[in-house]
Amino acid sequence: MTTKTDSKTSKSGKSGSKTAEATDTAVVLALLDRQPHTYAAKAGIRLRNTPAPLYQMLVLAILLSARIKADIGVRAARALFDAGLRDPRSMADATWQERVDALGEGGYRRYDERTSTMLGKGAELLLERYGGDLRRLRGEPDPKAALLDVPGIGPTGVDIFLRDVQGVWPEFAPYIDGKAMDGARRLGLPTSPEELGGLVADREMPRLADGLVHVALDKPFAAEVRAAAEPE
Repeated sequence: MTTKTDSKTSKSGKSGSKTAEATDTAVVLALLDRQPHTYAAKAGIRLRNTPAPLYQMLVLAILLSARIKADIGVRAARALFDAGLRDPRSMADATWQERVDALGEGGYRRYDERTSTMLGKGAELLLERYGGDLRRLRGEPDPKAALLDVPGIGPTGVDIFLRDVQGVWPEFAPYIDGKAMDGARRLGLPTSPEELGGLVADREMPRLADGLVHVALDKPFAAEVRAAAEPE
């Protein structure tokens, strides 16, 4: 992984500033080494600026918005996609019970009935308003507000969606939400999105953001990253 800091020099020219930058880079490298995939990739989503992957990322954001472990949300998303529910049309055409069964197959049982209803209504809204193509939502004057109209997507869901979609919708990058900032603080990294964005290549921003969320949610993982970043 190539970091942007490889070719940078400290603006201040002070050795302390250079040392801090080198330390931040070491921490980020250690984090990315231990976070090889985004949550989207773990769910089997090959994220591109095309309708189906964008919709699949939205589904994952809805699932991860609930108070559940991230791995359960990822498994539930995979189960829905394996059941053929990969776009708004197939999701809307599926029966409520078919969606419930797929969610249950992924271990998403606590919220399966409510979520099945939201997924159906959300798919219908996207078909009616955008022809099932989230690229049209991207063209709205305020895409974040438009996302909030989708059933099951609150502020947390918007953050989850944009953390990964920033890789294909670069106008949102660098996107570091509150949970990712919590992870940055835990690792002693800068919390400014611009400063964090300066530590990695643009294509790595989704993985960095998801890795920081992982750190915020998992203290042992944070300790592992910090230990790996220590000089030998």
